[in-house]
Amino acid sequence: MVIKHLNLIQFRNYKRLQLDFSDSLNILIGENAVGKTNILEAIEVLALTKSHRTNDSNLLMYTKNIAKVKGKIITGKIIKKLEIELSKEGKKLKINNTSISKVSDYISSLNVIVFSPDDIEIIKGSPSIRRNLLNMELSQISKTYLTTYNQFNKLLKTRNEYLKILYTNHIADKNYFQILTDKLIEKEIFIYQKRKEYIDAINFYIENIFKDIHSSFSLQIQYEPNLIFSSYQTEDMRETLRSIYEKNYNKELNYGMTLYGPHRDDFSLYLDGKDLKIYGSQGQQKAAILSYKLACVPIFEEQTGTKPILLLDDVFSELDGKKQNKLLKYIGNDIQSILTTTDVKNVRKSLLKEANILKVTSGIIERKI
Repeated sequence: MVIKHLNLIQFRNYKRLQLDFSDSLNILIGENAVGKTNILEAIEVLALTKSHRTNDSNLLMYTKNIAKVKGKIITGKIIKKLEIELSKEGKKLKINNTSISKVSDYISSLNVIVFSPDDIEIIKGSPSIRRNLLNMELSQISKTYLTTYNQFNKLLKTRNEYLKILYTNHIADKNYFQILTDKLIEKEIFIYQKRKEYIDAINFYIENIFKDIHSSFSLQIQYEPNLIFSSYQTEDMRETLRSIYEKNYNKELNYGMTLYGPHRDDFSLYLDGKDLKIYGSQGQQKAAILSYKLACVPIFEEQTGTKPILLLDDVFSELDGKKQNKLLKYIGNDIQSILTTTDVKNVRKSLLKEANILKVTSGIIERKI
């Protein structure tokens, strides 16, 4: 999967921009705050319909009411033209000039893995950041996951609302509440299983990647639901969830919300058995997240049959020349990568010769070097 062409209209600091990419390594070079990151963000929005950096209204050029991002995507012999229109009233999606009403019918048309300096929050930030990361990645891999997760959220909202009704009205229909709970459990089982499978798959790759790029320490991820399963077999999970909800009915009634489930999930990264959030340096933390993102690549390929596009923002900032070149071997000719940097002085000349290098100056792709 590659993006061949990008067209921006009134997006961030670009009034109009048309840009072509090579199928392998693309480097956007320029000073800070000239618009390099905005190009990566535009591709992210085209793929995921939203930015991890901000809300939709901030993506519009200042004083403008509308922005558009268009892209030509090639996967094997299939060509797709994607378009997203952003305004303060909402967003409109198109595939091959046909309007798409459901995000679930649009997601996975363009698969991306995004690395940015903000990703340090994956380790330091709240559990919701890590859950959102899992949901974003799994939704690209599996339309069934995205659909199931959306159904889960609707059931969760309804169950929470009914808990409040039961609290104030003791003659309310408890059979209906049990039906809601049983339906919720079925969605939860699928989500738990897919998240566990995904994290196990990342662990298969991440240790060797981290050792290769950064150091000889052992890096692993630990999945942390807010309840304990004896196994991830469907029947065992169903029994555990039913038991948890039955035992904690009064507690949930008093709180007026569902206290157990995948909406309370978390995961942690461990370096030689020590929690990276507590004991890791910032350099180790950044390298761990980069290793996590690179470990996703073979999983995407296994699940979808094609490699995603790597969007790497300021990826060289804390890597010395040796580590930069170790990283670049993971983003070689067989995967499209688009990265930003302020300089490439430590990168091997042979790699630069093969790369598509674009100079960004004050929001303008000034020249190719």
